[in-house]
Amino acid sequence: MYMANLVLIPTYNERENISGIVRAISGLSVPFEILIIDDNSPDGTASIVKEMMTSFPNLHLLERPGKMGLGRAYIAGFEWALQRDYTYIFEMDADFSHNPKDLVRLWDACENGGADLAIGSRYISGVNVVNWPLGRVLMSYIASMYVRLVTGMKIMDTTAGFKCYRREVLQNIKPERIKLCGYGFQIEMKFIAWQLGYKIVEVPIIFTDRKAGTSKMSGSIFGEAMWGVLRMKLVSIFKKPTRTVV
Repeated sequence: MYMANLVLIPTYNERENISGIVRAISGLSVPFEILIIDDNSPDGTASIVKEMMTSFPNLHLLERPGKMGLGRAYIAGFEWALQRDYTYIFEMDADFSHNPKDLVRLWDACENGGADLAIGSRYISGVNVVNWPLGRVLMSYIASMYVRLVTGMKIMDTTAGFKCYRREVLQNIKPERIKLCGYGFQIEMKFIAWQLGYKIVEVPIIFTDRKAGTSKMSGSIFGEAMWGVLRMKLVSIFKKPTRTVV
């Protein structure tokens, strides 16, 4: 018997954060199951998760042979989730940049607010980012402006990685067909959901940069995403997604 909600958390060398994030999610007022998708972390993240699974029945582990990218990690998690009976599937970082308490707000936007995709948005009510250098804030904010211009989406935080999907949305997006990686993956998932006509709601959050561990972000990841968005838009002119699951 599965709970209705599953939080997907990709990890690579997150031993400093993983125990705390699992405990924080497990203590929320709304019950969530957690799937850690670990890319063979050299620091033993997966071993910590395995030890915790004896005490946290809501905790699961999916191990991959090596570091294959954020997008591929989430796709593996989506496939795992859709083989089971979860109603809502969440994306979340392991490093506390996403406040675990905001999971409940994303869930509420879908469960009670009618959203099909709820996005934890840094930019829907100003710029709500803590401890980022100015250059990184500008890079992220300008990237979202660029994506809105190219795609026509009215989403303020197009690169956001804190989200709640209604199950049907993932079934119709068919994540295994997603071409882009990293931040491009986050954009393409939103773009297809938007093309399919799903109700997308941005929930304002405060994003706080990690205090422990090492960031995996780089300028090259953003650059790859920006070129990928242009290709994605061009392809969409000739090929439109359709809903096959209702």
